[in-house]
Amino acid sequence: MVNEEVLKIVLNDKTFGRDQAADIVGGLSRLVDLIGKGLIRAEKRTNKQNGKWFCNAYDVIKYAQLKY
Repeated sequence: MVNEEVLKIVLNDKTFGRDQAADIVGGLSRLVDLIGKGLIRAEKRTNKQNGKWFCNAYDVIKYAQLKY
């Protein structure tokens, strides 16, 4: 088992895009819900409608869910 503190240090400055983060947490609606609740830090660095999402990798991994 990997120590959670090590994961926090390694992944805190990494990001996932919207689609990859959604796959990890169990779907786009769950990702949007977690971002809305403030549990996953995310930002869009441009004001464009189709701008890339940058979701914090540690937060995404913390809320990962297996999809069967």
